[in-house]
Amino acid sequence: MALSDCACQVIWIKQMFGKLGYNLKSIPICGNNQGSIFMANNPITERHTKHIPIHYHFVCDAVTDQHIEIFYIEGTDNPADMFTKNLRYICQIRAM
Repeated sequence: MALSDCACQVIWIKQMFGKLGYNLKSIPICGNNQGSIFMANNPITERHTKHIPIHYHFVCDAVTDQHIEIFYIEGTDNPADMFTKNLRYICQIRAM
């Protein structure tokens, strides 16, 4: 779901730059969930993935249409984690 929301924002920004005259190539998105990256790069619907809502499957179309590229990044190297994991640590320190 996070990958889907990020792809929405990236495609919107890419379209906005396109209207301003800047044609961008595919935009890289890094994630640490190998399952979601595999599902986005391999648009195969199986019995185990039918529970995922249809509007999240457009990430596969965005990858196919080369709007975005998805890369794996380790969770320890993911810069987005500092906004979520450190907050939990700070809250624990303040609670002491």
